[in-house]
Amino acid sequence: MMGLPAQVAARYQHSEPVFGGVVPELLQDVLLQMAKENERDLRELRDETGCFKETQIVEFVFLLSEKWSLPEFARYQAIEIFERFMLTLTPEFSFPTGAEEEESNCVSMRQQMVDTCVLRLVSCVQLASKLSFHYSIVSNTVVLKFLQSVGFSYTTEDLLESELDILKALHFQINVPTPLAYIEMLLEVLGYNGCFLPMEQMHAMCRHLLALTYLLRVSIYSTLLKVSIENTSPNKLQLAKFAAVKEDLMLLAVGVIGASAFLLHTEDWNQIAENLSDTTGISMQSIVEIVDAILKHSVDHVGDDG
Repeated sequence: MMGLPAQVAARYQHSEPVFGGVVPELLQDVLLQMAKENERDLRELRDETGCFKETQIVEFVFLLSEKWSLPEFARYQAIEIFERFMLTLTPEFSFPTGAEEEESNCVSMRQQMVDTCVLRLVSCVQLASKLSFHYSIVSNTVVLKFLQSVGFSYTTEDLLESELDILKALHFQINVPTPLAYIEMLLEVLGYNGCFLPMEQMHAMCRHLLALTYLLRVSIYSTLLKVSIENTSPNKLQLAKFAAVKEDLMLLAVGVIGASAFLLHTEDWNQIAENLSDTTGISMQSIVEIVDAILKHSVDHVGDDG
């Protein structure tokens, strides 16, 4: 921590962003780079993308991250790392139909994946912790103690092999984008563009709604799909096209900020939504639709503890 500016050190120590400290030129460059990364990821989507963000997986990662007192961004990085790693395994399950022996092998391999799922999830959380400052890193001793408490008897070697498997599968690219980073960047832009909101209050609400959106992902995006196609029974083509909507981190960030603004500053909502639209290129209609879907399913939980 020595030698770091006080604001930067405070940000990591308390896991809270410091708004208003980024120069406009850097702000523009970073936002543009994030938008390009988001568009690239959307172009490279696979059919199975999103399959490993089930509610049970999200709950597990959230609870474990809280148990180990990890920075909030670590939980989202852990989920993204796990998703990307599991997607590297799916080709192993793509066998031609009609061959009983191959189908049997597929079932066997899937069972192996299920059997190691907890280990992989824990490894992803541990890897995410290593992307934060050293004080947040989860040690092997802590991980083994947890695994033993839930009935597993892995060794330190097993943990190291699991981490290495994940790192190799992802070509050591684990510092992946998260929606929280997009939210914080857009809040910074809003402040620079003259939307003088109490950013700490907005940030807290955004964090709460983002967590709820992950936990209520199926319901929220199901509502959004039906609204966007004006049909309660989407076909396969519509479902395939909608995959990009579900994985659009910029859209999710805009939706969470828009929903937070509606709850906290209803009178300023139009100005904030228009600013977000101008900044991201996302239409007002799309913003209204995702904000409505988020609020519809999460508003009953907004007052709950976090």
